[in-house]
Amino acid sequence: MRMAQQTEFTEALLDYVRQVSLRDDEILADLRRETAALPMGRAMQIMPEEGQLLALLVRLTAASLAVVEVGTFTGYSTLCMARALPTGGRLFTVDISARWPMIAVPYWERAGVADRIDVRIGAAREVLADLETELGPGTVDLVFIDADKAGYPDYYEAALRLVRRGGLVVLDNTVFFGRVVDEEHQDRDTATIRELNVSLLADDRVDLAMLSFADGLTLAVKR
Repeated sequence: MRMAQQTEFTEALLDYVRQVSLRDDEILADLRRETAALPMGRAMQIMPEEGQLLALLVRLTAASLAVVEVGTFTGYSTLCMARALPTGGRLFTVDISARWPMIAVPYWERAGVADRIDVRIGAAREVLADLETELGPGTVDLVFIDADKAGYPDYYEAALRLVRRGGLVVLDNTVFFGRVVDEEHQDRDTATIRELNVSLLADDRVDLAMLSFADGLTLAVKR
């Protein structure tokens, strides 16, 4: 018997999946539209089903202490995850510029979650080090990494220090537009993602799954 392999998701099939599974609303849709109108906004915006998955992962980890996000952009993933937090939960989101998170604030306020979100502006390595000092190691439930690719190895190591045992690190763009299998792409970002993927496979500090979903999504649970 021939085993089922990866199904090719045509636009029609992707539309079907969204029709039967995507729980969207006006706030999320409005933020996506505003983001799509920005330069590179459509390319940098996560898919709506990825946002929904992130919210589900926050709930599955029973996040009650803190969630950390590296790379805010216009705050769509921030919004999805903040909505999944219980009362008293905190989401610390890090971006190099205040320009993009400012776009998100009215949407966070409309959704009633602005009080759960703490925006930290600065270089991610420095902010993550500050958060480790402030919160303490092993005190975070989930870290989502979606920022500059050259920084991923450092962000991953910082995330492992921050998360508790059983906590989850989520890395976006781990197939990087398919460039990881194209030897013509030898730029720093692509090379970094390739090397990180190999190192994650050998990392016995975590349980690992790499999903062939969106632009590649890797889940690492701290042992």
